[in-house]
Amino acid sequence: MQIGMIGLGRMGGNLARRLMQHGHEAVVYDAQADAVRQLAAEGAVAALDLAQLVARLARPRAVWVMLPAGEATARTIAALEEVLAPGDTVIDGGNSHFHDDVRHAAQLAARGIRYLDVGTSGGVWGLERGYCLMIGGDRSAAEDLDPIFRALAPGLGSVERTPGRESGTRAGSTAEQGYLYTGPAGSGHFVKMIHNGIEYGMMQAFAEGMDILRGAGGDSVPPERRYALDLADVAEVWRRGSVVSSWLLDLTAIALAEDPHLERYSGHVSDSGEGRWTVHAAIEEAVPAPVLTSALYARFRSRQAASYADKLLSAMREQFGGHREPPKHKA
Repeated sequence: MQIGMIGLGRMGGNLARRLMQHGHEAVVYDAQADAVRQLAAEGAVAALDLAQLVARLARPRAVWVMLPAGEATARTIAALEEVLAPGDTVIDGGNSHFHDDVRHAAQLAARGIRYLDVGTSGGVWGLERGYCLMIGGDRSAAEDLDPIFRALAPGLGSVERTPGRESGTRAGSTAEQGYLYTGPAGSGHFVKMIHNGIEYGMMQAFAEGMDILRGAGGDSVPPERRYALDLADVAEVWRRGSVVSSWLLDLTAIALAEDPHLERYSGHVSDSGEGRWTVHAAIEEAVPAPVLTSALYARFRSRQAASYADKLLSAMREQFGGHREPPKHKA
């Protein structure tokens, strides 16, 4: 199939590459001309602007927008509305707020243009591992673009099948392939938003636990109970058969193997928005979410006085998403 890709950053560029690896054609555009030239050198069709990108796509056209949430995405969707035609599809694969999706879907539907919001997880590893995709919006568009989503997703891979899924109502679901149609506009980004809120809590738990293990060797602990633990080895042994084994633990182990004292991390932990939106949703629904809320607040606190746990959070963010934070200047 053919697809347009707008935004060739860490995620957008690799989405285009993975699609090309699976035989699809990518027509690409980015405000940074160097990013376009790089993808063109790898086999993509380059476009100098949105109008040219649309002109180089065969109808019905599908355009994937992979830009920062908010104004940049809204402005691009509004521009596409003017140059696309009925039957075309706009995909927002960034981390937009699901409220925005509802508005964008209605805005485009008035022109006969279909809309999909695709929560996309996989970070900088997605090119190799595949992307977990949570798809909301126009069902017919999702069905038409199934080959695109199937190519981007990881597939069954080596993950064991969940007992009970081989038969029954879920037997035909694409969920175990790593992509899923979740429902009307906004539902894909809503599921991804909660995913990221949970991610905050899981990361915080690993970070705090490792900080406690590290503290076991400190002067505040009686000598007979003072343990000089190798955290890189602890993370590694937990990866082997432990109930807390996970990809986040894998990334933690990588970070600790590379830099056991995390000296190159500032511990200034950013939040990209979804954690806050998750807490807002919990408040709206009157659902208690103390772990996810505390994890968000811990990131706020990290910007005042960073701990070892904060540095480990920074390390995990760099491992899965390529989010680099400069070290703090020494006084």
